[in-house]
Amino acid sequence: MTRKPDDIRLRSGWTTGACAAAAARAAFGMLCGGPIPTKIGIILPKGQCPVFDLIEAGRDTDCAWAAVVKDAGDDPDVTHGATIRATVRFGDAGTGLQFRAGKGVGMVTKPGLPIPPGQPAINPKPREIIETNLRAVLIDPQDTLDLVVEISIPGGEELARKTWNPRLGIIGGLSVLGTTGVVIPYSCSAWIHSIHRGIDVARANAMPHVAAATGKTSEDVARTLFNLPLEATLDMGDFAGGMLKYLRRNPLPRVTIAGGFAKLAKLAQGNLDLHSSRSALDLIRLADLAGKLGADPALQDRISGANTGAEALSLCLQADVPIAQAVARHARDVALASAGATPIDILIVGRQGEILAQAGDFA
Repeated sequence: MTRKPDDIRLRSGWTTGACAAAAARAAFGMLCGGPIPTKIGIILPKGQCPVFDLIEAGRDTDCAWAAVVKDAGDDPDVTHGATIRATVRFGDAGTGLQFRAGKGVGMVTKPGLPIPPGQPAINPKPREIIETNLRAVLIDPQDTLDLVVEISIPGGEELARKTWNPRLGIIGGLSVLGTTGVVIPYSCSAWIHSIHRGIDVARANAMPHVAAATGKTSEDVARTLFNLPLEATLDMGDFAGGMLKYLRRNPLPRVTIAGGFAKLAKLAQGNLDLHSSRSALDLIRLADLAGKLGADPALQDRISGANTGAEALSLCLQADVPIAQAVARHARDVALASAGATPIDILIVGRQGEILAQAGDFA
């Protein structure tokens, strides 16, 4: 039987940050003269104490290293199965804990992220988790940690192309992420986190116009239409609400929401989560809207009985009922109510990349 996203049997996993902490703790233990382990336990912020198998561990005269394979559980995480390696060496006295990006870990190049430009893309919370577990190796946890910790992820540069990193200005590889150390399957928190960071980068770099798209086709159309660079686009996916609520607290000069008819029709009906398993297009309401635009009762019946939003749109197009434009206007009203001060315009894109409708002060 196929598992569903809300199936209680779905298995949690461990974040990249938790894996990096396990590898670093094992490496530091060896650097301090401990035996070469095959397993290592760590402490996470909420009290969990997972144990990781080490796929490699060793030491040299001036450093030690260890690696684990990331297990993201049943979450469709791009880094599931990746090797997370830490190499630890002593630093100069008084230099404190320093982080380095090894092969496959990115470097931050733009402002607006939790880590400043010129630093490895190892987020603050994973750094805290790593430090906590390094201190657990010390006889006195309050002792100074003058260490250099290098995190590497073989193949990370290729994997990063499947993430938001290129648009966020993180080059050379993946980010080390995770606030709790635990991956909750299908929580989509990583995606929403990426949307928020994309907004942060746009604000920090004073971008005048950002496009948030539900998919690749609509993103390409918006970028071409408005001549936007990649870093001025947000892969919003189905998370309109997650983006709009963040915009309320972190406004931008202008945002275009671009997407297909059915998803933006759901937004027009007040749905802020556009995923098919969490919201549905109300075809009866769509038929009522068509009626207000001139559709006769027979056409309204056909729209309300359509199999999909695409079929309903096709019926309206054949009858010259301007349903797409009306949906764009209603979607903009819903978005503006959630986004606060950020000006919003809507771009509805067809499956072949044709522009079906626009709504907003900039259209």
